[in-house]
Amino acid sequence: MNNEPIISWKVAGIALGLLLTLATFLVKPLGVSTQFVVTDAMVTHQLAPAFAENNTYLSKYGEQSGWGVGYGWMLILGMMIGGGITAALLRKKQPLQDQGSMPAMWVVQFGSSRLKRLAAAFAGGTLLLFGARLAGGCTSGHMISGISQLAVSSFIFGVVTFAVAITTAKILYRKT
Repeated sequence: MNNEPIISWKVAGIALGLLLTLATFLVKPLGVSTQFVVTDAMVTHQLAPAFAENNTYLSKYGEQSGWGVGYGWMLILGMMIGGGITAALLRKKQPLQDQGSMPAMWVVQFGSSRLKRLAAAFAGGTLLLFGARLAGGCTSGHMISGISQLAVSSFIFGVVTFAVAITTAKILYRKT
């Protein structure tokens, strides 16, 4: 199997920087976790307006609508489509026996159950989204947009995220 990256990390970094600059110039800084809260607030304001206004978290986002709401969902849709296209393109570059296989470290530590792997991925994603909202932004909002704007909270978020990720990996994969 060829371990050469499809694209250089330097080229990818420059492309991401240019995309971020364009997105910030055209609309606003990049970030998507707020979109879920905005959507929750919009639905709750329609179904239970009194509850939404009395809920500190939901009332903060109010009855937002317009371009900002559509932009967020288009970004999420674009990430899903882009991820699917990338997966399809990269799948062709992998030998058949490697497609869909689980990382060896995972199998050694947790076994080969696909259901367990999917449940862990879902739980991890849910915790990440909860933590992102608790921190006032997601990884793309904090680590890409926030750090590029030199926001102190984003630097703190980045350091804490990596520290927790490294510690968690060391605990989870202590057998390997």
